[in-house]
Amino acid sequence: MNHPAAVPAHPPRHTPEAPCDLVGIGIGPFNLSLAALAHPLGGLDAVFFDRRPRFSWHPGQLIDGARVQVPFLADLVSLVDPASEWSFLNYLKDAGRLFPFYVAERLHVERAEYDAYCRWVADRLPGLHFGHQVDAVRWSAEHCLFEVDYSRLGADGEAESLGRVHTRNVVLGIGTEPHIPEPLRPLTGAPGAPVVHAADYLDHRDELLGAGHVTVVGTGQSGAEIFLDLLRHRPVGAERLTWIGRTEAFAPMEYSKLGLEHFTPDYTHYFHALPEPVRDRLVAAQWQLYKAVDAGTLAEIHDELYRRCLRGGWPDAVLTPGVRVRTAGRVAGHTVELHLEHTQQGTRSTLTTDAVVLATGYRPRPLLPLIAGLDPCLERDGSGRPRVDEHYRLVLDPAITATGCHVYVQNGELHSHGVGTPDLGLAAWRSATILNAVTGDETYPLPDRTAFTTFGLDARRPRIPSRRRFRELTPLADGI
Repeated sequence: MNHPAAVPAHPPRHTPEAPCDLVGIGIGPFNLSLAALAHPLGGLDAVFFDRRPRFSWHPGQLIDGARVQVPFLADLVSLVDPASEWSFLNYLKDAGRLFPFYVAERLHVERAEYDAYCRWVADRLPGLHFGHQVDAVRWSAEHCLFEVDYSRLGADGEAESLGRVHTRNVVLGIGTEPHIPEPLRPLTGAPGAPVVHAADYLDHRDELLGAGHVTVVGTGQSGAEIFLDLLRHRPVGAERLTWIGRTEAFAPMEYSKLGLEHFTPDYTHYFHALPEPVRDRLVAAQWQLYKAVDAGTLAEIHDELYRRCLRGGWPDAVLTPGVRVRTAGRVAGHTVELHLEHTQQGTRSTLTTDAVVLATGYRPRPLLPLIAGLDPCLERDGSGRPRVDEHYRLVLDPAITATGCHVYVQNGELHSHGVGTPDLGLAAWRSATILNAVTGDETYPLPDRTAFTTFGLDARRPRIPSRRRFRELTPLADGI
């Protein structure tokens, strides 16, 4: 029933005389969305590269029962093209699960199912080249095109051959990488007690379950899911778990309907127009919009703890927010010592543990090493970050952009576009915005208004798009 399309071993040649229209670098959900929406545009020649051998989405965190925090309509395409063949509902139909999904009444799907859906798309879309590592992007003034150098990787991850394509546009979707705060870095890469980042949790789960005492560092969604999974599989009364993090509470994600309007194009436009210092303050202050914990997960943790109380007293689990790790080290290779400070009390203590899970989040992979050849042409903001315009284009030297060639970014513009940047719910809209700019046409018509909230003061009333106005009905005459 599922027959993935054959993927060519080498991308087609794109010479200066016959360049492609778009090269996507990285094939995570965001560039996969772009590829899916680009597919039906017959006149658009687009290719995508990723160094991994196949699509995978946070494989180390596909814990049983863990769900994506956005509704299933936030798939790769539906919010701009609900009739697309690459929708999640069409995936369910192809998998023979559309009616079971309908009966299940699920708004939020499991992460493993979202990962499977994305792989279903990636296996069928043409123009995706896994096992190809992009090494450099530079501007060719001679040809007025971007040059993209890549290596084709073998099964061992080593380069087997080199290639180059020429393109008018580049889209950087290189994703994020695990972040380990400086005080915790001495713990990594040494033998002895397991210390793993949440990104690799499932690879080390059995080892962690067998450890005497386990500490989870990080009070976001990943930390909550891992703590819950460990709690459910440790002996009652001998859980020996500690969960700590810097936030002042195990805070629930802001999930009110008006709160969610911060993840709409309306708010993105508003945020982009703000002064840079205001944007920076907002991103730091809005952590509960995108870095906190789903309220349902917090409830499941409390329920599990309470059930254990009924079976033998208080569980052996310590949950303490408002704690930072000052320093950390290994003791004789068998245990880990964490030196802690409570941010409100100002008190300090030492925690000895047999294993640590670092649920300390992710950071965007740096763009600049990949586009070092464009560095002299790149405009920066007051903090040295690349400037990104409202169409998700890096602001480059006008001598380049005057040719109609651009470099776009996906999930690398938190500083310029706000908290919706990493949110899957804006993936299709951002991809459509990029494609509209690349084609110079309204290839995907986008809504004029997306939120009931009016962000900021404006002398004009919020505009209601004309196609949304309802025709006034003529009142019926009496007696009819």
